Amino acid sequence: MEQLAEDFWNFRGSFKIAKIIDAGTQMSLVRRANGRFLLLDSYEVTDDDRRDLLRLTDGGKAIAAILNVHPFHTLHCRAMHEIAPGARLIGTRRHREHTPGLPWEDGAIEDAATQAEFADDLDFSVPAGVDLVTADDSVHAGSVLVRHRKSGIVHVDDTLNVLSAPGPLGKVLPQSSLKFHPMLSKALQKRAGAADDFARWARGIADDWAGTPVVCAAHSAIRHLPETSWNEEVLDALSDVDDMLGKHRAEYG
Repeated sequence: MEQLAEDFWNFRGSFKIAKIIDAGTQMSLVRRANGRFLLLDSYEVTDDDRRDLLRLTDGGKAIAAILNVHPFHTLHCRAMHEIAPGARLIGTRRHREHTPGLPWEDGAIEDAATQAEFADDLDFSVPAGVDLVTADDSVHAGSVLVRHRKSGIVHVDDTLNVLSAPGPLGKVLPQSSLKFHPMLSKALQKRAGAADDFARWARGIADDWAGTPVVCAAHSAIRHLPETSWNEEVLDALSDVDDMLGKHRAEYG
């Protein structure tokens, strides 16, 4: 667990592909203005991380809700519900479909009405022009981005990546700047205007969330940003996919 601001903590976890490559995963803890807590995503914390989480949250009883914001991050939802069984359990529609044995609330986190319940503490953004869930389960470019209003910290799964060397090498080799997910082209909706909608969304979030000091990115890393870097790096990431967006426009209009 790493405390990144007065009311924001991030947990980094292990997620192995083919039991060999550790791609990593994450979960964040936010203390609301009313003193209660919100979890962003689910990760089965152990050892010191588990003790710290329980110590901060009165044994899990002070966790008001668990907000699962990436439709394909489902492996640890049950474990976190067991740690905080009294917390509201909120996810995407895919969470309800793929883990039906859990007490999911009816409202989905991608819906504005659900997000509005947490608007005093959190800002949310869903990429425009992108399918949150595609027919190809390997395409994870869509997610619900979350910004903690008090600290300005952004929690994002997959939509924006930070490329970082694994293990000890990550402490000595430089991180990349922010990058959009490499399978973004497959997540874009197959319709006219989807590329323009995505580009408009990216420029909007670059401006609206300007000044973001830290990005907690799944699966790889926490990125600390100078004051103006969020805007610059999001716009650079958009520039990097400009050719791909152009091909989409050429095909669909």
